[in-house]
Amino acid sequence: MALTMTDKVLGETFGATEGTALRMKQAAMVVAGIAILAIAAKISVPMWPVPITMGTFAVLTLGAAYGPRLGLVTIMGYMILGAIGLDVFAGTGADASGLTYMMGGTGGYLVGYVIATMILGLAARAGYDRSVKGMVAALVAGNVAIYVPGVLWLGVLYGWDQPIVAWGLTPFLIGDAVKLVLAALLVPAVWKLVANARG
Repeated sequence: MALTMTDKVLGETFGATEGTALRMKQAAMVVAGIAILAIAAKISVPMWPVPITMGTFAVLTLGAAYGPRLGLVTIMGYMILGAIGLDVFAGTGADASGLTYMMGGTGGYLVGYVIATMILGLAARAGYDRSVKGMVAALVAGNVAIYVPGVLWLGVLYGWDQPIVAWGLTPFLIGDAVKLVLAALLVPAVWKLVANARG
């Protein structure tokens, strides 16, 4: 697949396409996206060996649906709200928000969220989100982009003499594989619905 970077993303297939109406639509999408990210972060589905949280699913699918620019604005808005202390991250209570939380064990993964959003947005702009195979490739890259800074930051915080990979990677692989399959099926299916709606 040629990397033309000119394909529409899902968020561009409905509503206004120019002027003030477009800016209003984009602003509404950013607000909705931040709300979705915050809600998804709080969803925990029982799973072995650890529960599945839906935060990464929301990050990756929103990145694909919004594209790189609007996706970046949305994820940065989410991070800013978390940094000022709003309860938008996984976990509950005062210790689950703010800069102190963001600089803790979760910090590297939050950086990865930003990178992954850009990767999925660029992949969608290149048309990879229109097929299951393309989405799988983009989602694998996005997951790697989340795990690498996440695990590296854990190593910096706690020392490489600790079982960092066992803490920050292997327990989540099964759940993330499930989320990857769901996202890889969902986004191309929505594209099919869009195509069918257009006749």
